[in-house]
Amino acid sequence: MHGAVLDVERPTPHLVRVRLGGAGLAGFAVGAETDSYVNLQLVPAGAPYTVPFDADEVKALPREQQPVGRRYTVRAWDADAGVLTLELVVHGEGAVAGLAGAWAAAAQPGDLLALKGPGGGYAPDPDADAHLMVGDESALPAIAASLERVPSGVPVRVVAVVDGPEGHLELTSPGALEVTWVHRGGADDPQVLARAVAAVPRPGGRLQAFVHGEAEEVKAVRTLLLGPWAIERADLSASPYWRRGMTDEQWRAVKGAWTRALDAGPGA
Repeated sequence: MHGAVLDVERPTPHLVRVRLGGAGLAGFAVGAETDSYVNLQLVPAGAPYTVPFDADEVKALPREQQPVGRRYTVRAWDADAGVLTLELVVHGEGAVAGLAGAWAAAAQPGDLLALKGPGGGYAPDPDADAHLMVGDESALPAIAASLERVPSGVPVRVVAVVDGPEGHLELTSPGALEVTWVHRGGADDPQVLARAVAAVPRPGGRLQAFVHGEAEEVKAVRTLLLGPWAIERADLSASPYWRRGMTDEQWRAVKGAWTRALDAGPGA
């Protein structure tokens, strides 16, 4: 499956919004999840093929020439128009940005992007008394999509960390939305989100939480929610998208073991 780039915009300095369309998306559909994601199939530099390609044929190539998978949230899918919207975080330029970031930074209308999916595992429960959504830039697309599904008038709090005011994204919801923006100010502090969450009042009743982003920040917030905030484990969706100090490849190699250890820890 593949899409053709229709247009590209930057809602914030580090977020690239790409809209895809075309016949290559025929049959694409998303489920009920609001954190639906696709696996981008990125073509490495020097590979002897372009998009679209035959997935079985490229499997026979040397590993360094095979497509590289990167998972990104579906920000929106317009089934009637056949338009898929993705939002990709870009930090730095060239190799620093990573393969997906570099692709997004250079994307132009007409470019083709191969993908697989979608998958997903979370959606706001309409029976919850309140919702909490926490994360960094990498989680904002899923948070924005999830906010649209919170029932009218139901309390929903977002706590998001970005570099500064320029990283703020317009967020809307039918729910009673409150947004707390946290600024890094040039410092990498794994406790910054947990402190910000601890500083807001815990809503009463059954609280459902979505916590995604940098691994150590997710871990710190998870500890707070399962401990002092006494959220039921079944009402918490917590996943580390990336880990500070690691490349995508390094993190993917250890993420499974890291997550299993976290799930086996206190409050699991």
